[in-house]
Amino acid sequence: MVSLPDDLLWAVDMEAGRRGTTRSGYLRELAEETLRRKSALRAQRMAEIDTMDGPATPHGGGVAELVKAKRPDG
Repeated sequence: MVSLPDDLLWAVDMEAGRRGTTRSGYLRELAEETLRRKSALRAQRMAEIDTMDGPATPHGGGVAELVKAKRPDG
């Protein structure tokens, strides 16, 4: 069950009718397209981040050594 304002529901119904599908079918298409696009953008951004600082290093890239070096004595 999804609640939508009347004007938005009317617009969805109009577009669904124009496309020859049902309200549910049109909303499913929109959700799938949006999630697919978001996933593709996330993958693209992750690839960009991976190339920002050179190749990735295993196991945190020396984070443990950095923590040990910054740890207070005692």
